[in-house]
Amino acid sequence: MKMKILFTDLDGTLLNAESLISGETMEFLREFVADGNLLVPASGRPLLSMTRLLESTCLKDLVHYLVAYNGALIWDCADERPAWNVRIPFDAARTIQQACIDRMIHVQTYNHETVYTVTEDMAINYYKKRIFLPVVYTGDPMAMCDEEPLKMLAIDLEDHDRLLRLAEELMPLIGREVSMVFSNPYYLEFFNSKAGKGNAVLELCKLLGVPVSDSIAAGDEENDISMITAAGCGIAMQNATGPVKEAADVVTELDNAHDGLIRYLKMTL
Repeated sequence: MKMKILFTDLDGTLLNAESLISGETMEFLREFVADGNLLVPASGRPLLSMTRLLESTCLKDLVHYLVAYNGALIWDCADERPAWNVRIPFDAARTIQQACIDRMIHVQTYNHETVYTVTEDMAINYYKKRIFLPVVYTGDPMAMCDEEPLKMLAIDLEDHDRLLRLAEELMPLIGREVSMVFSNPYYLEFFNSKAGKGNAVLELCKLLGVPVSDSIAAGDEENDISMITAAGCGIAMQNATGPVKEAADVVTELDNAHDGLIRYLKMTL
């Protein structure tokens, strides 16, 4: 039997509203991996946040590779090293940071263990509810980075249109180097245009010598679209946004709160 690779988003897809995994989902995933297949979580979350989440949901032992930072990093969990990564050039990162500061929009960047942002505000307090990483406040977050960032994030909890305007204004300045997508209506994600979850699907399949046609990808938000269209089978959750459903090969009958992904896979694999 051919090995399958399941690339799955976490929040809103594999996890329920409490960021937990049901017994039914866990049982299926254990059988899926035991049969020689690969489970690859793919998230916009930073690396440390993902590894902690995998530990808390008891998924850690089932995962050899994960995709973090919206596809900017493929991490080899067994060897604890990057299998592949691509970063935002410093010049583009500084352009993003300054545009956000000028418009008084929250902006942040990362290393694997720390979030860097300008000031404590409603946005970072909201973010910290699910992403349990230490935060350093500094007038110049980019000055804290000794490497080009894997990802940056702009947050506006009150006005989605402000983020849309920010993306439109940045497009002619950095659009060739940096992709800008929403992971939810409040979060505008920035990453190298050679990254993205879809490119991570292609890169990991190439690395492992697995045909892309034997890959499956599931998600619910805009940042999952590239992954859903790149994989051999693209799955949108019932709770996915309209554009995600339009991009997918199939839409699950049930949402993430009712094991929608696993119920579909049980019928088809």
